[in-house]
Amino acid sequence: MSALEILDPSAERDPEGRPLASRPPEGKTIALMDIRKPRGDVFLDELQQLLTARGYAVQRTMKPTFTKPAPADVRKEIAARCDAVIEALAD
Repeated sequence: MSALEILDPSAERDPEGRPLASRPPEGKTIALMDIRKPRGDVFLDELQQLLTARGYAVQRTMKPTFTKPAPADVRKEIAARCDAVIEALAD
């Protein structure tokens, strides 16, 4: 696997090295959260196809609005039924 450099947009002069998150085993459930930004759903549609092709179950969810954090009940529901979550950020 090749190295991945992640840049922090608030301080790109001296990038921090950060490890990638561990991947859940095949067959686990991943939540895809649409934060309601334009075209986020398009990104998640593509991501869902890739994940299901790799053997993951996918559940879609969305925040009521992109201007506020996801409500506690939405976060609890995701935590109860999913093994990982990916949020879509797009414009």
